[in-house]
Amino acid sequence: MSDADLQLLLQYFKALADETRLRIVGMLAGREHSVEELAAALALKTPTVSHHLQRLKDLGLVEMRRDGTTHYYSLRLGELVRMNRDLVTAEKVRSLASIEGGEAWERKVLRDFFSGEELKEIPASRKKRLVVLRWLADRFSYGERYPEAKVNEIIGRHHPDFATLRRELIGNGLMHRENAIYWRLPPGDGLE
Repeated sequence: MSDADLQLLLQYFKALADETRLRIVGMLAGREHSVEELAAALALKTPTVSHHLQRLKDLGLVEMRRDGTTHYYSLRLGELVRMNRDLVTAEKVRSLASIEGGEAWERKVLRDFFSGEELKEIPASRKKRLVVLRWLADRFSYGERYPEAKVNEIIGRHHPDFATLRRELIGNGLMHRENAIYWRLPPGDGLE
């Protein structure tokens, strides 16, 4: 899910997570109402209703028309249906768990195994080791070629066993080696 879709989804859920706004949507689904009509029906002050309507309008769920000094609001039902269809798909909802859950778990692994930028120990678990190796691989730029001494120096800044970590980077498809020259593999070219 893109950042823009995520932000829109958050705004959408926040807007509809309010009982008053849901009641307004329900009332507008039947017919258009003025702010004063909505305020009377909901037993709220007109500025409060206007605030709720603005939140819904910002999302494009309601539209306003003027009749003299009176503002009438109506539900853009097609937009509500479109947002539900486009934003609340099974794939996008599943991606929410992987975005937050996966990244949070990886951050925890890095916190557990690093003190600042010093790797305290090489994880025994393959899954945790891959998180550490990806972090180490990020110390190398795509497209740049590194002699073995430079690779050892970069890895050695983070852990003294640079030989093991260098072999692991290659073995896990994060870097490639040919004639003692190393380079970072683009995502999808390795085993990532």
